[in-house]
Amino acid sequence: MLKQKIECEYVAMNEVDWQPLPEGFIRGGGRWKLLHVSPEVGSWTGLFAVSKGASVASHIHVGPGEYFLTRGKLEVRGGAEEGGVTATAPCYGYEASGARHDQTLILEDIEIYLTFQGPIQLIDGEGNTVGVMAWQQAPALWAEQTHQR
Repeated sequence: MLKQKIECEYVAMNEVDWQPLPEGFIRGGGRWKLLHVSPEVGSWTGLFAVSKGASVASHIHVGPGEYFLTRGKLEVRGGAEEGGVTATAPCYGYEASGARHDQTLILEDIEIYLTFQGPIQLIDGEGNTVGVMAWQQAPALWAEQTHQR
């Protein structure tokens, strides 16, 4: 389903129900709200809430991504001690195209606003693609979870 081009979009986030993140995307529990999809630039934006102790599946940013961590703490690419980032709210982060995340650990319950400019390529331990989440898949998953057509 191709979304029609619009001039602007408004989402009252408190009126949108949280949906579970698929286990292939996160291990240990998480929820999300799809906020915007922009087919003309291949981007999508969501709000994510993830529980302490969870981990994000290994992935590669095929296109750049930006985040605003509004609550909590997480380790990206092994955290500051391993050459990555230990992000503590409130903070902003940018991930370039090609950024690889073998390990993203949730150290405290987080809420994070993410915009992806292109797909996220989910990978296994050898770097093989096991899934893709892009502007096409995000609204399809959202529609399935919220029973929209």
